Formats: sequence, structure tokens, C-alpha cells
Amino acid sequence: MHALNGGIRRYHVASVLCQRAKVAMSHFEPNEYINYEKLEKNINIVRKRLDRPLTLSEKIVYGHLDDPAKQEIERGKTYLRLRPDRVAMQDATAQMAMLQFISSGLPKVAVPSTIHCDHLIEAQSGGEKDLRRAKDINQEVYNFLSTAGAKYGVGFWKPGSGIIHQIILENYSYPGVMLIGTDSHTPNGGGLGGICIGVGGADAVDVMAGIPWELKCPKVIGVKLTGKLSGWSSPKDVILKVAGILTVKGGTGAIIEYHGPGMATICNMGAEIGATTSIFPYNTRMKKYLDKTGRADIAALADEFQQYLVPDAGCQYDQVIEINLSELKPHINGPFTPDLAHPVSDVGAVAEKEGWPVDIRVGLIGSCTNSSYEDMGRSAAVAKQALAHGLKCKSKFTITPGSEQIRATIERDGYAQILRDVGGLILANACGPCIGQWDRKDIKKGEKNTIVTSYNRNFTGRNDANPETHAFVTSPEIVTALSIAGTLKFNPETDFLTGADGKKFKLEAPDADELPRLDFDPGQDTYQYPPKDGSGQHVDVSPTSQRLQLLEPFDKWDGKDLEDMLILIKVKGKCTTDHISAAGPWLKFRGHLDNISNNLLIGAINIENGKANSVRNALTQEFGPVPDTARYYKKMGVKWAVIGDENYGEGSSREHAALEPRHLGGRVIITKSFARIHETNLKKQGLLPLTFADPADYNKIHPVDKLSIVGLADFAPGKPLKCIIKHPNGSQETIMLNHTFNESQIEWFQAGSALNRMKELQQKSS
Repeated sequence: MHALNGGIRRYHVASVLCQRAKVAMSHFEPNEYINYEKLEKNINIVRKRLDRPLTLSEKIVYGHLDDPAKQEIERGKTYLRLRPDRVAMQDATAQMAMLQFISSGLPKVAVPSTIHCDHLIEAQSGGEKDLRRAKDINQEVYNFLSTAGAKYGVGFWKPGSGIIHQIILENYSYPGVMLIGTDSHTPNGGGLGGICIGVGGADAVDVMAGIPWELKCPKVIGVKLTGKLSGWSSPKDVILKVAGILTVKGGTGAIIEYHGPGMATICNMGAEIGATTSIFPYNTRMKKYLDKTGRADIAALADEFQQYLVPDAGCQYDQVIEINLSELKPHINGPFTPDLAHPVSDVGAVAEKEGWPVDIRVGLIGSCTNSSYEDMGRSAAVAKQALAHGLKCKSKFTITPGSEQIRATIERDGYAQILRDVGGLILANACGPCIGQWDRKDIKKGEKNTIVTSYNRNFTGRNDANPETHAFVTSPEIVTALSIAGTLKFNPETDFLTGADGKKFKLEAPDADELPRLDFDPGQDTYQYPPKDGSGQHVDVSPTSQRLQLLEPFDKWDGKDLEDMLILIKVKGKCTTDHISAAGPWLKFRGHLDNISNNLLIGAINIENGKANSVRNALTQEFGPVPDTARYYKKMGVKWAVIGDENYGEGSSREHAALEPRHLGGRVIITKSFARIHETNLKKQGLLPLTFADPADYNKIHPVDKLSIVGLADFAPGKPLKCIIKHPNGSQETIMLNHTFNESQIEWFQAGSALNRMKELQQKSS
């Protein structure tokens, strides 16, 4: 049984409580209480209205409705107005979120909120050195986030604290919570029975401003887990298997509701199948986790309200998948997409057939998906066997602890030293190579190579900015075994290694404690409480800064149709938010909209020439970089559009992928389909995300055409828009485009952005 991705900073609390006593949401906010009574009341109102049993997902989502008595509810169709309990932001996205909140003019956040410094620490030499370097390089940004948090009532987790999702699990997630976070892997918290959803910064601003948050009523996919995991199989293999079944967009618009073991690792990687979030019902594992690690008061309260933290008998799912854990074999997915699933036993042969490098250059364990105490213990158990036979890793090997608490505990309990002894390098408690923060030195860019990770994503260039790196995703223990062997052709279930004495031996399937036998070691105190009154706090944003830039409002819609737009790029194939707004070295500009806009769509493949970052300027007929061409169009006062393929904008929640095209003059993105978070982010910034009514119409538009979107004066929910395509030879044709805008989202477009609309409403109310 897999631990819930780590532990919790230990606090000693009284476990004997009065019935329905006030219980704090977290130890860091003693005056903010869990409100199960409201959840109970709302659920009962909705259950009576719908007159049917409810899934767990429905209970928690509908239990947070702004108006449960009148809210229209239809899975997959209506938009729900919700009141989440709290907000969490990682430092890369928090910059833009806080800049938008500052622009709102509000004095303080309306719900408990936190900032977590985990994305800006580059892996280079090892944990301590890399952390010191990051604090020096990012001092301006950390100071901004720290002072903005103090001024607006936001808790601040300093660099070195750990990965946002691990900290949430350790401190903020609990059964029945609704939490939104500005990172796509926020669903990690579903491992503790919460509805935790990744969003863009503008959505977070809505919640922090006390405005009901909108979410399309999700469908619910049930995953029934039967049997029992054994041997080398792990919870990671469950989600790798599910990803292979549903693909990267199969969960779009749905919550994945599990029954069985696995918890946080499985919930975390629900982002890789496009799911709104994932969740497990409240169970004894969660109770044990909460009770042992210092939140016995929450566990006791959850026990009282347990009927609202599990699905109703007889509830109906939109789709059901059944996986027999007893039959599940270890999986490894990749390269270049997290849904290309292979059994570990087959991947070597597949790699040879496909021409993928079979020699493994680097193995990397950790990340928000797999950095729990048990994950580290299982990897250490594999490493210990190799050391007993005189072996070390043939591949380079890195370890990323999920939090300061996990780091301190695995140091105390000896796991860290075992992993060092086998050849591992302990990195900082941060995202690191998982998000491209990796100063990799062992290869040159363009060199074809293979890496294996326990991360969640493996898009082209994701980890090291090298498009020829073939990245594979698997469990930490399989990564460790493959790193010792040094090749994809090794199957730890059947194959033998040769020890230093020349004798052959086989690795035993690893086992490890879910939770430490002693209390967790909290390590260094890395949390900054916001003051009770932050009104006197000054927030620095230098007008000459290259990393931070105050925001200017986007222009309002002029009331006219969008006529004769040029096509900036027609994208061929997969286009993730990594392609639209690259991470890695660009992370340092996440607080400066104009500077980061220089990476706009530089990874997308232009269908006209099959190249990345090379598009035809329709006004000069010269080919050049995408951002330069967009800036030229903006300078000339010309509006432009992007044409995309399937599941456009999958991956990270980064709203910069929506802010950048808006900033550089884009008005419309037309695709076959969108990933959920990106579609919402585009709407929030006043862009028009539209889809072909007939996906085959993608082929009718050519990069040299001009487009007009007509009918905007009558723009209404559910009403298609017309697109007139003007070809260079003077001919034209009309196609229909669909959209998912509701009435309030249309107002976002008309106002120029959701933030503009918020400020308009504030002015009217005052």
C-alpha cells in the first residue's frame, strides 16, 4: 500500500474532542475552521432536488455551490458557481496571480491562501548549493512574493520548503476540502479525499477576491480497483495504465473517482489524462495518515461526517474502468507523451524496434508525483541490494525530496545515505528537472539519449530543453533498478545482474514502511505567517525590472466583428502549454509579461514548413520567429489568430500561454479541441477559444488565408459563430465554429478580460 506521498509536520494535539467542535483547516490558520455542516446542508439540498444517489465527487463539488437551491446542474453542460475553501499558488504562477490581484485593488484575500517557492530552483550541483544560488538569483522575485503575501494576507512558504503539492498534502488538504491551485498537479490533494483542482492565476484571483468561481459541471469517471498490488507493481502503474486507456484527453471535463489503494500518486497524474481532478473516498488509510501525523482533530471530525465523504450506494458514473491490481504489471510510459504505455518487460524490445536509445543516461526520482517517505524507502531498498553486491548505478542518478520534512526524515532514517552510496545526488526540495529546471551537463543539445524518471510529464524537451531526449515515466523503484542496470532492456522481475564478485543475482521486489516509525522530522522552519494587518506593508516592483512588471488592462472589445485577421501560425500536431510558453530558462520572466512573451509558441510546429519558431510574415513574406512576427502585426495594428490541432494547450496550468497571445495582439484561437485549463485561461484574458463544428474544417484553413469571425454582436451561449475564410486567390468559404462561453464569460470577452470585468463590477457597486 502506497503512502499518501509523504508526511506532515508533526504537531501534538488533543485527540479527544467535543462532538462537532470547531476544528482548524490547518495549524497555520487556527481561526479558519472546517465547515462540514455547510457541506452537509448543501449536499442534502441538491440530493433532494436531483432525487438520486450522488457520487463522492458530486457531493464535494455540489457541497460547495454558491446557491445549491437554484443552481442548474447537468453533468458536462452547465457551469457551476462554487465557493472553494482555499487557494494555493506556486512561485512561478504566483507572480502573475499576485500582480493581477494587486490590479484588482482589493485590500486582502477573502479565503486562506498560500504561496510556495518551488519552481525557480535550478538543479545543478546538489541541494544546498542549488538553494543558495536560487535565493541569490531570484532575490527580487522572492522579495516581491514575500511582501505581497504579507500585504494581502497570504502565507508564504520560503524556497527550500518543498514542492507545493507535497506541502498541501502535509498541511492543507483534508477529506471534503475544495482547494484550487495555480498548478496543474493540484489534484495530488485528492489522495486525501479533497476536490483539488488546477487553475490559472485569474481563476485564483476570483476566489481570493471572494467571487464565485465557475467550473463546467464535471462528468464523473469511476475507476474500480480490485485485487492487490504485489511485487514490482506500484500505484504509479495504476495511473500509467489508466493513461494508456484514456489517453491525454480522455479525462477532459471529468473527475476521476477511484476506489482502492494508490491515493496521491494516482490523483497527481490525473492531470496527464486531462481530468478536472481525481479523488479517493475517505478511508482508514486517510484516518491513519491524519492521526499519525498530527491532525487527529480533523480525522475525528471526518469520522462524524463520513457519510458525506464517500459515494452513495447506487450512484451512477458516466464511465467505469476496472483494473485488477493483482494482474497489473510494472509499466513505463513514453517517450514524448505520458500516455504511451508499455509493460517494463516489453519496453526494451519496443525501443530497439523504434530506434530509441536503450542506454539510460540519467535516472531521476522524486517530483510532486513520487517523493513520499515510502517512495524514497522503496528506492532505497532496491539500492541497498545493489550495494550488497558491490554495484552502483551505471546511469547518473538524482533524488528530489518532496519537502523539507521528507528530506529531514529520510536523512535521519538513513535512506538518503543509501541513495548517495549507490551513486545518487540529492537535489533541492523543489520541482527541479521535472519542470525543466535542470542545468544538464552530460550531453549536448541535439544529442539523442534516454532518461527515465518518476515524474509525470515527458513532453519533448520538457526536462532538459533537448528535443532529442527520450524521456520515460515509471515508478521510483523501477527508475532505481533501471539506473543500476543502465539499460531499458533490463526487466527487474526476471533479469539478473552481475555483482562485483562475478556472481549473478536478481533484485527482490522492494518493500518499505508507508510512514516513518518515529514522528516525521520537520527539518527547518520555512513558513512565513502573514501579519494580522498588512496594510502598511510596501510591495516593490521596479519600473526598470526585467523580471517583474505591473499589469496594464487589456483593451475592451470594440463591439465589432473580428475582420480580416491574419494567421500567426497553423499548428501541426501536439501543442502543449510547454510549446506555447516554454518553461526552463523562461521561468525567470514569469512576472514580466512583455519579456516572457518572447517565447510565444516557439515550440509549436508550423504546418507550412514543418519547423518550430519559423512562420511567414504575411505583410513582408519573410519567415521569422513567432514572437517577432506577432510583435510586428501588433505594431501595424493587425489582429491575428492561431489555428490548432487536438487537445490544444494540454499540460501545465500556466496562464502565460493565454496572456502572451493576448498581449501581442492575438484575438482568436481556433482548434479541433482544447484542454480544460487552457480554454478557461484564454477566456479569462479576453480571447476567443473556438472549435471547428466539423473537425475536418481544420484542413480548409491555410496559413496564408485571412479570417473573419462574424456574429459577435449576437454572441450568446450555445450559439455557433461563423468564420469566413478568405483565400489569396479571392475566393472565400464559410465554416461554423463552436464555443463553450456562458453569459458571464461573454462579459469577460466584452470587457477585455475577467479582471477588467471584476473591476467594472467593483466600480458599479461602489
